Amino acid sequence: MAITVEDIKKLKELTGIGLTDAKTALVDAGGDFDKALEALRKKGLTKAEKKGDRETREGIIDSYVHSGRIGVVVEVNCETDFVARLPEFKEFAHQIAMQIAAMAPVYSTIEDIPADVYEAKKKELLESDSLKSKPAEMAEKIVEGQLKKHFAEQVLSEQAYVLDDSKTVGERIKEQIALSGENIRISQFKRIELGVTE
Repeated sequence: MAITVEDIKKLKELTGIGLTDAKTALVDAGGDFDKALEALRKKGLTKAEKKGDRETREGIIDSYVHSGRIGVVVEVNCETDFVARLPEFKEFAHQIAMQIAAMAPVYSTIEDIPADVYEAKKKELLESDSLKSKPAEMAEKIVEGQLKKHFAEQVLSEQAYVLDDSKTVGERIKEQIALSGENIRISQFKRIELGVTE
């Protein structure tokens, strides 16, 4: 595969590394952009992942109402008040509110799933007839995949992003982290649908 200047620039923007490092990663991946990005993620070189542990005490609360029938309030956090006031940050928060309205997630991240809920589903899947003949290690791997698939629609960060379904919401958040230079977190949200009670 040919390595293009556009790919080098895109990789640089998404990861926050220098142009030379971006080009090297693409050369190592034989020009395959996705492979290069994945390799950098595994090495922990992406700017977004480095910032993932930083505290997020600022941010905004945004809301979205769809056709007077679905309402969403979401808290999107960042590190500084400066970033929280930027128009692109406000637009991002609004897009997340729209995502929640459209896709009705239950949890923000996989880590937010209560342990008892996760373990109960895991136990149910492990006890299925189709896995009884498989070796324990293989069964565990199969169940991990099934759990990811089961919770994908319920977890905001795992959902396909409604404005560009070639990426997940988690990937969209990482893009915003790279653009803003700050850690960003969706800490809480509430979705209300007319006539539907929890």
